[in-house]
Amino acid sequence: MTDPDLAALISEKVRHWYRQNLRALPFRQTKDPYLIWLSEVILQQTQVKQGLPYYEKFKEAYPRVEDLAAATEEEVLRLWQGLGYYSRGRNLHSTAQIVASQYDGHFPQSYSELIKLKGIGTYTAAAIASFAFGEPAAVLDGNVFRVLSRLWGNETDIASSEGKRVFTHLAQALLPSAHAAEHNYAMMEFGSLHCKPQKPLCASCPLSDLCVANLQDLQDALPYKSKKIKVKERHLHYFVVEKEHKWALKRREDRGIWAGLYDFPCIETQDSIPPIHKAQPVLFFAKPYKHLLTHQRLWLYFWALDNLEGLKEKDYNWYSPSEVASLPKPRPMVLFYEAWKAREE
Repeated sequence: MTDPDLAALISEKVRHWYRQNLRALPFRQTKDPYLIWLSEVILQQTQVKQGLPYYEKFKEAYPRVEDLAAATEEEVLRLWQGLGYYSRGRNLHSTAQIVASQYDGHFPQSYSELIKLKGIGTYTAAAIASFAFGEPAAVLDGNVFRVLSRLWGNETDIASSEGKRVFTHLAQALLPSAHAAEHNYAMMEFGSLHCKPQKPLCASCPLSDLCVANLQDLQDALPYKSKKIKVKERHLHYFVVEKEHKWALKRREDRGIWAGLYDFPCIETQDSIPPIHKAQPVLFFAKPYKHLLTHQRLWLYFWALDNLEGLKEKDYNWYSPSEVASLPKPRPMVLFYEAWKAREE
């Protein structure tokens, strides 16, 4: 796409739609790069409805990047609890420490410098550069991929490096330098609310007469994305051991799923049969708890045991219910804890 008049027309139409339909989200009312960065990290792979309360909690707990940097990783993960993709929370904390110590608490003001920070990729760097500093750097998230692919009828695989290159070029060519922030917000909002993954609102679309997908009935076929990695099935057995009104918990290793979070002694098997037979464990719930991750389907079983025999007791510490409540935990542990409290009440 090289026609500057067409690019200007498309941007004008999308920005006009945006001014009529935008959601009044708090992080759009600021040019503070810290708050913009905070919102972008939280909303990665997270819907606005779910992420907004976390944004408000982090903003209240850590109003400045120096406050976030001064927190412990455990405190950050506890506040992050329930959002998933916990590497985002760890990277958030790590980047805050870098900005606080190496940049005197001030975010770099250009895309080329922002991209150098740990945990900040091309999308986030473009978002901060354009929203906070007005730099004409086009954002490219899932919503923008979808709008561009349908608009031009482009079948390039958005999961490929070639797709990233092609759509980055299209996004940048469409961007008006004088309205970078509004255009980026408009493209993302348009993809989220109007050019939706299923049942896009083509009948009322301001771009309907320009959109190849609409003209050729390709909405369901675009954007094209290669098949995902096969989902792996896993069976995780948690053993709940109580002694003197305290529970045995272990901090997970700094790698793999839920790294750095706390959970019960756990053993993985190939099926639903617990590996400890002599202790005659009792299942807390009538059926396992199913937990879905990007490439994994987890089946979680919670068993009551009288002791830690065979579970390497030295690897665990004992925590009271109030201490358990304050520790960062995987979502299944949070649900178990809530169910346990309900039984006790």
